Amino acid sequence: MKGKKEEIVSIRPLDETDLEVVWHLRFKAPDQAYRKWNAPYFIEHDISLAAFKKRYLQDESVLPKLFGIDVGGELKGTVSYYWENERTRWLECGILIYDSRFWNGGVGTKALRLWIDELFSHIDIPRIGLTTWSGNERMMRCAEKCGFILEGRLRKVRYYQGEYYDSMRYGMLREEWQSLPNHSFE
Repeated sequence: MKGKKEEIVSIRPLDETDLEVVWHLRFKAPDQAYRKWNAPYFIEHDISLAAFKKRYLQDESVLPKLFGIDVGGELKGTVSYYWENERTRWLECGILIYDSRFWNGGVGTKALRLWIDELFSHIDIPRIGLTTWSGNERMMRCAEKCGFILEGRLRKVRYYQGEYYDSMRYGMLREEWQSLPNHSFE
């Protein structure tokens, strides 16, 4: 949001009412530009609100893995994590801002920094991963601004609109995060 006053960005756990907002942003809001950047090579089918809520409320362990991104008092996106392999403590995180008016203004970077801090504060892990694709240059810049290191590039494994893209694998170690001036967890 260049040229506008700086927005207050926070992250918070979602409740059932928030899930309705996220469902609307994800499937019904007029602004669906996020679909071009959030793994567009996967087909995402619209689902009913009831099915969406059931997916998240049925397994109570899911909601702590999904937080809302609050911008100026309104829910604008989500941050999440999942276990690539819980037994080996391999955790991956992600971020999604649905409202394109909040792209390119630092909201994603602020939210991702808060999420990294939250994860390292509450989960005993040595590393956080983040995976995107080479077509999403904003996400790659955001990851790098937050201190993630490009650890791997899987070449030509994402096919979208007649073109091949690379899968970009980023990672950050706990000690790397602790050495940055913007972290807050102890």
